[in-house]
Amino acid sequence: MAARRARPRAREAAESRDDGGDARPPLHGPVRRRQRLQSETAMTVYGDLIRYRELFGNLFRRDVQAKYRGSLLGVAWTLANPVLLMAVYLLVFSVLWHTPFGTEGHYALFLLVGLSAWIFFSTSVQSASRSMLDNANLIRKTRFPRQLVPLSIVATHLVSFAVMLVGLLALNFALLPRVRATEWLAIPIAAGVVAIASGLALAIASLDVLFRDIEFLVAALLLPLFFLTPVLYPLSSPDISKHHKVVEIIHWGNPLSPAIQALRAPLFYGDLPRVSDVIYLVVASIVALALGAFVFTRVDDQIAVEV
Repeated sequence: MAARRARPRAREAAESRDDGGDARPPLHGPVRRRQRLQSETAMTVYGDLIRYRELFGNLFRRDVQAKYRGSLLGVAWTLANPVLLMAVYLLVFSVLWHTPFGTEGHYALFLLVGLSAWIFFSTSVQSASRSMLDNANLIRKTRFPRQLVPLSIVATHLVSFAVMLVGLLALNFALLPRVRATEWLAIPIAAGVVAIASGLALAIASLDVLFRDIEFLVAALLLPLFFLTPVLYPLSSPDISKHHKVVEIIHWGNPLSPAIQALRAPLFYGDLPRVSDVIYLVVASIVALALGAFVFTRVDDQIAVEV
């Protein structure tokens, strides 16, 4: 009798063993899902941009058309925002306060370089923060890589950034002869800014699905971050550089500061960017992309339920 009862148990144990002979519980549901997410890397998250490029292109075209629908000037409006802001800050700092920060009469161009990077970053992050919620119907009804949604928003604003950058390259080439040999270096540096914006946009959009306060927090933080980023002023100005500790915090505590400093070096001053700024920008880009992939893979299985 005991032998008969032992046989089914032995058979069940044998069936639960894998090829190596270790008895393991079968993987189902959340366990299998969790292990798959843990094995997912930033390469797979961002690699879906290539694997699903047609879908990504459709989302991108939809966002661009929605952004400029009914507009007479279309993409040309991308130049209106930085030019208008430049005019206001030029009036305040150059005319009213007479503080051109040693920019040799080209404070307008100095402003445009910083504003182009800042406007791209801020609009990308803020627009992407609600992107999952704004596309709730699509996410619920269709199975596709959901990271394409916020990344398509970033790509939409990348069009504006590219237009501004091309305009800056042409303008500075004509007005600042000293930059003609170096301004091409602005392109790879701008790619670093795009990487930082993409990673943070993906992380913020993913978290906003679970915590709806994220989008309001982002909107509240962008304004003080703007003034803590050297968009309006150079950190090398004598009136600013004398506050050494504050300058160090602004420069190294804010990933956008080295990025804008590195962008201005070849595009405004005609110099090579500092090695420390370039290294910081590369590391910040990798960290931002990894953070975006990490956060997204942790909440991906909850997005369709929570939106």
